Amino acid sequence: MPENNNWTVVCPCCEAAIIVDAQTGIIISHQEKVKPLASFEEMAKEMERQKQTRDQVFSQELGSVKDRERLLEEKFREAMKRAEKDKDKDKPFVNPLDYD
Repeated sequence: MPENNNWTVVCPCCEAAIIVDAQTGIIISHQEKVKPLASFEEMAKEMERQKQTRDQVFSQELGSVKDRERLLEEKFREAMKRAEKDKDKDKPFVNPLDYD
């Protein structure tokens, strides 16, 4: 009769139980930790907190997108100035891969 060589690993983060076959290393099953049900008021507070977090992240991203356009325009202008300054150089472009 074959022996039952299974390992039970408990995740330190979420405390889920993972059962792994010792011979093949394949995960046989996964059982999440049972969470106690919260009261309706606690769930409503959590939903409100999540909404505030989403709104805050959205406003930050919106601000960064607006600022990003300005930064890209500045970088483009700087690159154009450098291109105009380097335009006077009459060196032909040399591909670094052509040095074989």
